[in-house]
Amino acid sequence: MYVKVAICLTFAILLLISCSIYVGTIDAKSYFFPLLQPPPLRLSLCATDRPLRVYMYDLPRKFNAGMMDRGTSQVAAPATVENFPPWPKTSGLKRQHSVEYWLMASLLYDEEEGSEAIRVSDPEMADAFFVPFFSSLSFNKHGHVKTDAEADADRQLQVELLEFLRQSKYYQRSGGRDHVIPMTHPNAFRFLRQELNASILIVVDFGRYPRNMSSLSKDVVAPYVHVVDSFTDDDPLDPYESRTTLLFFRGNSVRKDEGKIRVKLANMLAGIDDVHYENSVGTPKSFKMSTKGMRLSKFCLHPAGDTPSSCRLFDAIVSHCVPVIVSDKIELPYEDEIDYTEFSIFFSMKEALEPGYLIDQLRRFPKDRWINMWMRLKKVSHHYEFQYPPKKEDAVNMLWRQVKHKLPGVRLAVHRSRRLKVPDWWRQKR
Repeated sequence: MYVKVAICLTFAILLLISCSIYVGTIDAKSYFFPLLQPPPLRLSLCATDRPLRVYMYDLPRKFNAGMMDRGTSQVAAPATVENFPPWPKTSGLKRQHSVEYWLMASLLYDEEEGSEAIRVSDPEMADAFFVPFFSSLSFNKHGHVKTDAEADADRQLQVELLEFLRQSKYYQRSGGRDHVIPMTHPNAFRFLRQELNASILIVVDFGRYPRNMSSLSKDVVAPYVHVVDSFTDDDPLDPYESRTTLLFFRGNSVRKDEGKIRVKLANMLAGIDDVHYENSVGTPKSFKMSTKGMRLSKFCLHPAGDTPSSCRLFDAIVSHCVPVIVSDKIELPYEDEIDYTEFSIFFSMKEALEPGYLIDQLRRFPKDRWINMWMRLKKVSHHYEFQYPPKKEDAVNMLWRQVKHKLPGVRLAVHRSRRLKVPDWWRQKR
C-alpha cells in the first residue's frame, strides 16, 4: 500500500513540474541547477537617483593629510573625520590645487542628505573607488625644492602608491578604470602618471597630458579652487555703473606655451584709462587687491597660463565679474550641465591680438546683456565653492556627479575588455 502511495505522489510531483515548465512559471535550469545561474544584472547607475557609492582606500596619512602636518607625516593609520586637519588659511597659491583635499573630506563626512557621493565600507558595493593621494600637494611640498632628496620623496610616494594599487583585486578587476585619482596640478604625479592612464583623472585641463592618457571621454575637468574671497553681498542698485573699471587683470605676465600671450596683451592694453593690467605674484596682499579690483570691474581678463586654464577664471566667477576668456584649448568644468556663453565672453588668440579689437568689442557690449550675465554669475557661483561640510550643488558635489556620468563608459570598456580575444581594433590606426 505504501509503495502505491509513494508512486502516486512521485507521479503527481513530476506532472506538476512538467506543467509548470511548459507554461513558463519555472525555469528548469534554475530549478535543478541553481549554482549555474549568473549573478543578477546591476542596474545602470545613471538610471537611478541614488548617490554614487564610493569606496575610499585606507591609505597611510603620508599619502594625504600627513603632508599638511609634519608631526603626522609618517603615521601609518589613515586619516579619519576626527583627525582630518582643516585646510590652512595661509596656504596661498597652494589652495588653488586643493581639489584632492575637498574630495577626500567629502567622503569622510558621514552625511547622505544632499550628497552626490557617499562612502561605503564594502568595496563590493562600490560604484567607484577613490584614491586619496594628494599628488598636487606632494609636488608643491617636494617638487619645488630643487634637491634630489625632495624629488625622490615625491617619486617614492608615487612608486609606493602604484605598488599598492597593483595589489588591489579591485584595481586589477577593472584595470583601474573605475578608480578616481585627482591630478589638478600640471606636474602632479609627473614621474609615473602614464601608469594610471586608464583611471578617471580629476584634472583642470589637458595641457600637460598626451591624448593617449587623458581625454574628455573618461576624465573629469575640475575648477581651480578660487583664492579670492567670494562676493556674497553684491546687490547694488545699478551693478553696471557701480563697476568703474572696464577690464581687469592682475597676475603673472611671464608664462609658458599659450600663456606667452599675456606679455603681448600687456603691451597692447598699456595706457588705457579704464583698463587695469598689472603684473603681480600670489601673496596675501595681492589676493586682497585682486578681490577689490575684480569687484569694481565689468570684465575680468582670463588669458591662458602655463596651461590652457588658470585659477583667475574662477576668481572672476565668484566675484561676479564677467570673464573674458582668451585660450584656444581651454576645457571647462561641468560643461555638459552649464553653458558658459551665458556668463562669459570668448575670444580666440588671433582675435585678442588684433589691435583694438578686444577693447572695442567690450566697449560696445550692451548694458542689458552684461546685467543678464552678471545675474547669471550670481546664480552659478555656488557651483565653484569648495567647502566642508559640503553643500548641495557645490563644487564637490558637482564633481562627484561628473564622475557618475563617466561610469557608463567605464562599464562599457570593462565589459568589452573581458570578451576581446584580439587587440582592441578601435584603437588601431585605420
